Amino acid sequence: MPVSLPPVRHRHSVSEFRRMAQAGILAEDDRVELIDGDLIDMRPIGSRHAGAVSRLTSLFGAGVGAEAIVSVQNPVQLDRYSQPQPDLALLRPRADFYAESHPQPADVLLIVEVAEASLDYDRDVKVPLYARHGVAEVWLLDVAGRCLTVYRSPGPDGYGQQRCVQNAESISPVLLPTVVVDLAGLL
Repeated sequence: MPVSLPPVRHRHSVSEFRRMAQAGILAEDDRVELIDGDLIDMRPIGSRHAGAVSRLTSLFGAGVGAEAIVSVQNPVQLDRYSQPQPDLALLRPRADFYAESHPQPADVLLIVEVAEASLDYDRDVKVPLYARHGVAEVWLLDVAGRCLTVYRSPGPDGYGQQRCVQNAESISPVLLPTVVVDLAGLL
């Protein structure tokens, strides 16, 4: 009798992911990210999601000055098998603006994920992934629930601190304390 073997998962690496794009398997405008070796189709961007990202981009762009680079929906390479595309990232300044290589966890000052239809996935998959890789702070904006959850103190089991901000207060990223974001227009 033939031996029954379980299926073996093939984890794609970041370099394989890039080669798929170079070979035309993945088109430039395909909305796909690499999470723990899996190619994940990203949901279409709704208008409330797009508006929140645009508002945050404007707020951070005006506030960070030369203290950070505001990166919108661009890749962050967490490790060999994960290259998510957060909605917004504040990055340490670098002369090449990350043209030579994608930012890595040590380059990230803050990641913001905006959830209109992806709240469970962002909260249960992406936020823990960022914590495992040492991203200092993540903000998860639930546009439907009108709540900004702030995650701080990353570790292998997730973030040690989290709180939901539901009223129009101001908040600063832990690594950019001089940058104050007024949440009145977001919540």
